[in-house]
Amino acid sequence: MSITSFRPARVLAASAAVLSLIAAVAGCSRADEGKAAPAAASDKGAATELRLGYFPNVTHAAALVGLGKGLFTKELGSTKLVPTKFNAGPEAVGALLGGSLDASFIGSGPAINAYAKSNGEAVRLIAGTTSSGAQLVVKPTISKPEDLVGKTIVTPQLGNTQDVSLKKWLAEKDLTSKVKVTNLENAATLDAFKKGDVDAAWLPEPWSSRLVLDAGAKVLLDEASLWPDGKFPTTVLIVRTQFLQEHPETVRQLLGGLVASIDFIDSDKTAAKAEVNKQLLDLTGKALKPAVIDRAFGNITATVDPIAAQFPQLAKDQVTAGIAKTAPNVSGFADLGPLNDVLTKAGKPTVDPAGLDKK
Repeated sequence: MSITSFRPARVLAASAAVLSLIAAVAGCSRADEGKAAPAAASDKGAATELRLGYFPNVTHAAALVGLGKGLFTKELGSTKLVPTKFNAGPEAVGALLGGSLDASFIGSGPAINAYAKSNGEAVRLIAGTTSSGAQLVVKPTISKPEDLVGKTIVTPQLGNTQDVSLKKWLAEKDLTSKVKVTNLENAATLDAFKKGDVDAAWLPEPWSSRLVLDAGAKVLLDEASLWPDGKFPTTVLIVRTQFLQEHPETVRQLLGGLVASIDFIDSDKTAAKAEVNKQLLDLTGKALKPAVIDRAFGNITATVDPIAAQFPQLAKDQVTAGIAKTAPNVSGFADLGPLNDVLTKAGKPTVDPAGLDKK
C-alpha cells in the first residue's frame, strides 16, 4: 500500500483564516496570547474520520511505516484515515489550531508552541515517535564553531525543532550575531549546499545524511551529544484536545497503530527501511540511496516514549534561542493515559509522563 500525498480541500480553505496564526506560531513568538479555553467535550464514540499530519522524513519513519503498511487503517476500523503531508512543524500547527487537522506527527518545538499559543488548551501530547536524528552538517573547510563566523546556516523552517536547537546552540557559542540563519525546505537546502550558496545546515534525517553522502558535507555536531544518554524527542504525536475528548477510543486506535508500526521497525529494520524508502519515493518523487537510508536509520530510535522529562528544558531553550521572551509553560501538556492503556493491553511497559500531565 502506498501513501497518496494530498491536502484535503478543507485544509486549503482554512489556510487564509489561520494565516496570521501560522505566522505567529512559525515565529514561536509569544505564549501569552492564546485562544480562549474551549468547553469540555463529551465522548461521541468513534470518529467518522481522522485527519493526520506527517512529514516525508526518516524521523517520521513510524508514521510512514504505519501509513504504508496500513497499520493505522487496520486499527481504526470504520474511521476513515485522511493523511496530510507537511514540510515542517509550524505549518502543521497552523492546521491543528485552525481545526483542519485532528492529530499530527510533529517536532517537539512546534508541539510546545501549539500548546502554549492556546494557553494549554488546544492540543495534548499523546506519544513519542522518534528520538535523535538531527545534525549540524557543514562544508569540509569548517572544523570548529568559530569557523561559522560570517557563514550562512539553514534550518527547515522558522521556529521548527531544528531552528530552535540551532539558535540555542549559537547563543551558547556567542555566535548569534556573527552568522546568518535562513530557512529553506529540505530539498532546496540540498540544492543550495551543492551550489555553494549555504555553508551549513541543522537538519533532521534523512536530509543530514543526504548532505553528507550526496553533497560532500561533514558533521560538525550531532544533536544527540547535547542530551543525557543521547536521547531527545525529535518527533512526537499530538492531538487536538477536543478530538481526544470526543473520540477517545479513536485516539487509542491510532496509538495502537503507532505501537504496531514501531514493533514492525524494531522487528525488521530491513523491511522498515524498504517501506520508508517506498513512501519517500511516492511522496517526493525520489527514493534514497541505500547508503543514505542506512545512515539515517542508524541515527534515529523509534519509540513511543515522548521523553517527557526533557520538555521543560526544551521550553527554556526557546528563550535561550531568542524565539520566546519567557519559557512556555508545559505543565499539563501530556496525556499519556490512552497510550499507557494500549501498552498495558499489549503487555508492554508503560511510559512516564514525568509530571508533564499535571497543571
